[in-house]
Amino acid sequence: MPVNTVPLRAKNRAATWVTEVFQPPVVVSIQLLISPLAEPGFPGTVGYGALAALFVCVLPLIVLLVLVRLGKVTDHHVSDRKQRAPVLLMALACIAVGLLVLTAAGAPHSVIAMVLAVVGGVAVLAAVSPFWKMSGHAAAVSCAAVVSVLMLGAAWAPLLVLVPAVCWSRVVLRAHTVAQVVAGALFGGVVMAGVWWLLRGWLVG
Repeated sequence: MPVNTVPLRAKNRAATWVTEVFQPPVVVSIQLLISPLAEPGFPGTVGYGALAALFVCVLPLIVLLVLVRLGKVTDHHVSDRKQRAPVLLMALACIAVGLLVLTAAGAPHSVIAMVLAVVGGVAVLAAVSPFWKMSGHAAAVSCAAVVSVLMLGAAWAPLLVLVPAVCWSRVVLRAHTVAQVVAGALFGGVVMAGVWWLLRGWLVG
């Protein structure tokens, strides 16, 4: 008797949709756009968040897509673990330039704190990638959800549901193991969000 593949296809489609919608460049861009909320002046300061998103997410993504088109990288999720470190180092270079621009432009300290937290996350992922494929999707969405709750209050706690949803999608698509998504989620939600919280308190005062 043939196995009914309809439920499996539906599950894979749902997982692909979740993975694409909540991929790191999208999640981190939104996180950076709302980062000025931690200080007075919003929404007038949202332009600084947009500038940060340009250097942290948009430019690295454009370079990555070019590398994919040239056949240097397998796909825009950088599924091949061996390719991750060079791509992440490229992203770090873009972010470093962005930090210089943001500092020169007088960006709010909350934006700088968020960018530095992302720098720390990308640096760790780059260091780990040659040995283990910790989930960047899980780290990004976990960090963003926790930071949103810390910044906007408990009413935003439902965003935390996105963390297991994204982790599920990565496991279903066989992009990561359960251990890799759990590690990514803990790293983003505890370490990256914790770094943001400490830097925000120190810089914003």
